[in-house]
Amino acid sequence: MAVDQQLQNSNQSRIFTFYNLRPWASPSLIELGLGTMSEVFEGYERQYCELSANLSRKCTSAGALNGEQKKQTVSEVKAGIDEAEALIRKMDLEARSLPPNVKAVLLAKLREYKSDLNNLKSEVKRIESGNLNAATRDELLESGMADTLTASTDQRARLMTTTERLGKSSDRIKESRKTMLETEELGVSILQDLHSQRQSLLHAHNTLHGVDDNIDKSKRVLTNMSRRMNKNKWIVTSIIVVLVLAIVLILYFKLSK
Repeated sequence: MAVDQQLQNSNQSRIFTFYNLRPWASPSLIELGLGTMSEVFEGYERQYCELSANLSRKCTSAGALNGEQKKQTVSEVKAGIDEAEALIRKMDLEARSLPPNVKAVLLAKLREYKSDLNNLKSEVKRIESGNLNAATRDELLESGMADTLTASTDQRARLMTTTERLGKSSDRIKESRKTMLETEELGVSILQDLHSQRQSLLHAHNTLHGVDDNIDKSKRVLTNMSRRMNKNKWIVTSIIVVLVLAIVLILYFKLSK
C-alpha cells in the first residue's frame, strides 16, 4: 500500500508539472501574437497532458494487478504511448513552423515531454519484468521525484530567462516602432513640403505660360505694324514717283511748245 501511495504521489507530481509549467501561457509570448499557430500547438499539448496523466494512472494501477488484467492494462498503456508519440511528432512539426525565438522555447518543452514519455516506457518495462522488489521501487520513486523537482527548477529558470529575453525583444520592437512612426511623420512633412513646392512651380509655370502668350500676341501686333509700315512706304514711294513723272511730263510739254 505504501508503494502504491508513492506511485500515486509521483503521478500527481507529473500532472502538476504538465499543467502548471506551460510557457505558452506566458504573457510575453501572447504579446508576440502567435495566433492560431499557438492554439494548434496548445491543443496537441492539452491532449498529450491528459493522455500522459491517464497513462500514469494506468501504470500505477497495473503495478497492483496480476495475470490477464495486468497484461491488458500494460497493452493499453503501450497503445497510449504510441498515441502520445504521435502527438509529440505533431507538436514538433507545429513548433518548427513558428518564429525562431518561439520555436526554441517550444522545442525545449518538447524535450521535457519526450523525457517524461521515456520515463513512462521505463515504467512499463519495469512492470512487465516484475523483478523489482519494494525497496528498489521505493528508491526509484524517490529518485524520480528528485529528478522531477530538479527538472521543474531548471525549467522554471529557463522560462524566466526566456521571458526576460522576450521582454527585451518586445522593448526593442517598441523602440523600432517609435522610430518608424517618427520617420513616417518626417516623410509626411517632406511630402507636404514637396506638394506645396509643386503647387508653386505649377503656378509659376502657368504665369510664364500667360506671359509667353502675351509676348506672342505682341510679336504678332509688331509684325502686322511692320507690314503696314512697309506697305505704306511703298505706296508713298509710288505716289512720289508718279508725281515726279507727271511733273516731268508737264515740263516737257510746256518746253516743247
